[in-house]
Amino acid sequence: MDGEANFPATPPTRTRSPSQLVFFWRISMIRVFHAPCALAVGISVFVGSGSLHAQTSFPAVVVSARTETPLVPNTAHATAMINRIAGGVEVVPDTTFKNGPAATLKDVLAWVPGVFTSEARYGDDVRVSIRGSGLSRPYGNRGINMYMDGIPINTSDGLVDLFEIDPSAYRYAEVFKGANGMRYGANSLGGAVNFVTPTGYDAPRFQARLDAGSFGRGRIQASGSTINGNMDGFMTGSVQREDGERDHIDGHQERISGNLGYRFSPDAETRLYVNANRIRDHMAGELDEATALSSPHTANGDFVWKDQQRNIDSYRIANKTTVRWGDTRLEFGLYHVHRHVDHPNWSYLDYSASDNGGFARVTDDREISGLRNTLAAGINVQDGTITSKSYWYANTYPYGSYPVDAIAGASPGAVKAALASSTVDRPRNASIYVDDSLFVRPDLTLNLGVGFQHAERPRDNRLNPAQSGKLTFNNATPKIGLLWDLTPSSQLFTNISRSAEAPTYDVNAVVTVNAPLKVQTATTYEVGTRGHLQDVHWDVSLYRARIHDELQCISTYPGSCTAINAAHTVHQGIEAGAGIAFLKSVFAGGDGLLLNASYVYNDFHFDNDPVYGNNRLAGVPTQLVRAELLYRHPGGFYAGPNVEWMPLSYFADNANTTKVGRYALLNFRLGIDKTGTGWSSYLEGRNLTGKRYVSAVDVAGLATAQSEIFYPGTGRSIHAGVDFSF
Repeated sequence: MDGEANFPATPPTRTRSPSQLVFFWRISMIRVFHAPCALAVGISVFVGSGSLHAQTSFPAVVVSARTETPLVPNTAHATAMINRIAGGVEVVPDTTFKNGPAATLKDVLAWVPGVFTSEARYGDDVRVSIRGSGLSRPYGNRGINMYMDGIPINTSDGLVDLFEIDPSAYRYAEVFKGANGMRYGANSLGGAVNFVTPTGYDAPRFQARLDAGSFGRGRIQASGSTINGNMDGFMTGSVQREDGERDHIDGHQERISGNLGYRFSPDAETRLYVNANRIRDHMAGELDEATALSSPHTANGDFVWKDQQRNIDSYRIANKTTVRWGDTRLEFGLYHVHRHVDHPNWSYLDYSASDNGGFARVTDDREISGLRNTLAAGINVQDGTITSKSYWYANTYPYGSYPVDAIAGASPGAVKAALASSTVDRPRNASIYVDDSLFVRPDLTLNLGVGFQHAERPRDNRLNPAQSGKLTFNNATPKIGLLWDLTPSSQLFTNISRSAEAPTYDVNAVVTVNAPLKVQTATTYEVGTRGHLQDVHWDVSLYRARIHDELQCISTYPGSCTAINAAHTVHQGIEAGAGIAFLKSVFAGGDGLLLNASYVYNDFHFDNDPVYGNNRLAGVPTQLVRAELLYRHPGGFYAGPNVEWMPLSYFADNANTTKVGRYALLNFRLGIDKTGTGWSSYLEGRNLTGKRYVSAVDVAGLATAQSEIFYPGTGRSIHAGVDFSF
């Protein structure tokens, strides 16, 4: 990877003045643009392999190497560490998503087996679900612990918005499915995703990127790094705008992030992280099925009448100190996040969220009685305040929608009227965890782990004090697993784990007098294998999760939902990937073809539910196929077609009365990646046949084709970009 290297014992001699970094910070933000087991076979950026999209041979999966890890692990070290986890995990290097638009998290995570990513619903908002986590959410995401550089980015109640994640800013992403995220204390069904930014030691001195595409999309991104004595720094900023294919869906996003580190010695450093975001997006809303397919450019009339938007201003400041002595490594730090959201939606929402937190994490790798033992243990604390107000609109009667409930003589627009609700929530969380791996034989590792979570969900309802109150949740999440190194390049693993998720604050109160929401718990069984043989690579996981009180948010109105607990559900599947390099050195020495294929079949269903019986859970494709045939030349040229195919329809409602139709998308990409010369470029066409389809739905209890819950898929589009660095 360009610019990536092991961290030296002493800082290198290359120096750049801090003024260069300040100059970059300024120019980067110039506003240039405003039951039976399911089957899921996926191709991805394979653990231990780098990316199938980036190479024509597959390096070995190193399963037993014991090397000193840098204070900030690079991609190679992150891969080596994650391979010691007895479960489904993935490292996604930036080489797999920066050779394309890298506009949303779908570009980063879509090829990771078991990770479902929808198209952007508006702006950069995508739905991310791992093993069916947060399956029914029409907005935001829950059921996944998200981190930047190992520091939590979820709000204290567990909700996470993905608008603030800039795919162009990261060196790599780590994906830990389910209980495999215990390294960071993750306790959710979906697990954890950690986005890791470069530092001054592994980033180019200067890098700039320009992207343009259909529907008025444009982005400028630039970054810079510096090393000055014991200090190093990295900063990146991007400005993006898009008119959008649909009416009333234009937006622009401005993001900046960076870190500044100081090394006290080769074994100790402290690092300051900063992020700031300004998001301005209009929302087009959901449509009925016929309109979504026949007039996909159309916006929901109520969204236009109320001028619905999502406007976010946020910043994040964090510090992490790392100390290493011998076989032991200690990380500890603090963080503060503040965001203000101005959100004309079904009602006019205006809220602010502030989160303060701290963490400490220790890892140890040593021999005990002649047996190698690795230990990870830590503590996380969070304290947040969410101040939320909603208002009625001045042009629509309360609880009303356009045109039926429009006030006569009123004009369209997002204008506040009377206060509808006012709440102050103060969520608090504390967790501790221990994850130990004992090499009972050189090729066999026993993994034992346990976590304990304490969560408080108090609410102060300013307009209706009778609905004020507090819920408290205490949960333990144990895990046991085995990892068997079959060969130096292949592994077999299995584990049993428990997860627990406290409710988030949704549009209806977590705290209610008669029916408080319960904690969602699950027991998951997993078995799998990963590895390679010559030019063939695979990554397979089978799992079955029995869930109690699954948290669902059932659509009641476009952009709104009601939170409930589903008593008993089952999520089960197979997450797998396979790829092959062939016809090598045909036209030139070192060239070749890569065949990547994926097949996903999800079996998520109710288990003797009093209302829905054994119906399938709505909102996720039952089957999904991805395939790509890519030619790569050693000079850097690559080209090839790929397809995304949903061969079977799936249900839009839990009553299983309304289905989302099947579709197939044909894409093609080509580019030049001049590794070592400092520049690269790409050209990519998506949905080249112009297929009209539904890309996502808001899950309803009971729906018809006339229900406004359908998001139209993106039409034919072309994207291009160029990247330069030195």
